Amino acid sequence: MDRKDEVIVITAASSGIGQATAKLLAAKGAKVVLGARREDRLKALAEEIRTAGGEAEYQVPDVTKQADNDAIVKLAKDRFGKVDVIFLNAGIMPGSPLSALKIDDWHDMVDINIKGVLNGAAAVLPEFIARKSGHVIATSSVAGLKAYPAAAVYGGTKFFVRDFMEILRMESAMEGTNIRTATIYPAAINTELLDTISDTGTAAGMAALYEQVGITPDRIANVVAFAIEQPADTNVSELTVGPTVQAW
Repeated sequence: MDRKDEVIVITAASSGIGQATAKLLAAKGAKVVLGARREDRLKALAEEIRTAGGEAEYQVPDVTKQADNDAIVKLAKDRFGKVDVIFLNAGIMPGSPLSALKIDDWHDMVDINIKGVLNGAAAVLPEFIARKSGHVIATSSVAGLKAYPAAAVYGGTKFFVRDFMEILRMESAMEGTNIRTATIYPAAINTELLDTISDTGTAAGMAALYEQVGITPDRIANVVAFAIEQPADTNVSELTVGPTVQAW
């Protein structure tokens, strides 16, 4: 479906799921506003999209800071006049047994996986509420649906995303603001997420699993596009996606 004139903000857009989603949606006609930490990759991606005939802008936000989330939304509005969709995709997965006491990793996950969603939602909700339309999409994980050893804190942050997004959907319906939500629960998707694992034992086990069963991030991009492309009166709120051969 042609997404012409739709403006979509994507965080963690410099690689993996965010990059694949940006390319797909831009190819469908959407105007994409890209955020991530690595400016060189953002610049290259924006140039690639423009060369292919699409429209793209980028900024380097720290999703843990409200002001940075507000700024990328402002960029979208200044450049394209509005925001229709925000894809809150930033996250890290430094899993480890609790006994390893990777306390810094715990706090980093809370800051990025939880606060990144809160800050991004807060940046767009005033406009969405006033306009009575908009779409908030967030990346959770299959670890946000069930418990996995070595993922206590990671899973906790992703369970938060699940609850937050479901209540956002319910409250929007109750308040008549027509804000749609979609929460994506990926299983083994081959991205740079494994690079954030600092515990050597956990890292080795996850790498072996992903090497055996992992699928490419464009599979998630297709699902994001599917959620966006539903008619305005239809909300697909939860999508669990993973390799056919993985018993997640």
